[in-house]
Amino acid sequence: MTLQGKHALITGGGTGIGLAMAKALADQGAEVTITGRRQEVLEEVATDGLHPLAMDVRDEADVIAKIDAATAARGPIQICVPNAGIAEGKALHKMSMEFWRNMMATNLDGAFLTIRESMKSMRQTDWGRVVTVSSIAGLRGLQGAPCYSASKHGLIGLTRSLSEDYLGTPYTFNALCPGYVDTPIIDRNVTSISQRAGVSEEDALKIMVSANRHKRLILPDEVAAALLWLCGPGSQSINGQTIEIAGGQT
Repeated sequence: MTLQGKHALITGGGTGIGLAMAKALADQGAEVTITGRRQEVLEEVATDGLHPLAMDVRDEADVIAKIDAATAARGPIQICVPNAGIAEGKALHKMSMEFWRNMMATNLDGAFLTIRESMKSMRQTDWGRVVTVSSIAGLRGLQGAPCYSASKHGLIGLTRSLSEDYLGTPYTFNALCPGYVDTPIIDRNVTSISQRAGVSEEDALKIMVSANRHKRLILPDEVAAALLWLCGPGSQSINGQTIEIAGGQT
């Protein structure tokens, strides 16, 4: 398999799952634009094939300008991975409108804007892949995280609808739905769950680990491998699907 000459764009590409996916694509020859809000974080991880570009997915004007700049520098985007997201739980009665809107603006609006702008150049090519990063919370409600779950359900709906809109074209749209992945987000959630549930941080970690059916945290590289599969030979008939990476049935 080679992705030589393909331009990929990954939002939230400076850490965690996004960085693992970016490195995996670059290893296959792709030129990968990695975005995030902090340029210094992106520059620290940028290696051969990774090109840092500060971009706030919540800001429409910024997304338009930065994706235009990326395509001018590296050609049409043929692999679009809207990965930027906030993963935080909060009970309904404690949730402010500001909290709701910020998560939706990042997890859902940001994905919409990223896909819309990427498709402007992708549609001028003869091959393209859009792979959104949802969650098992996009397939079933996650206790204690109604806002997060709603945003990830919405992302799956967007992905599935776009797959219908582009049926019969060389572009596919699929969603990756991982369970709990071993990233810095886990560390933040350990503290949050511990405080909300009144349990130790060790027990909070056990809650997340036990939610994965195989009782271990998923590695970022496992998610990256699924992305490579969707970009690889023979993937053209995989379209409008939710790929669960959770150690078992969800």
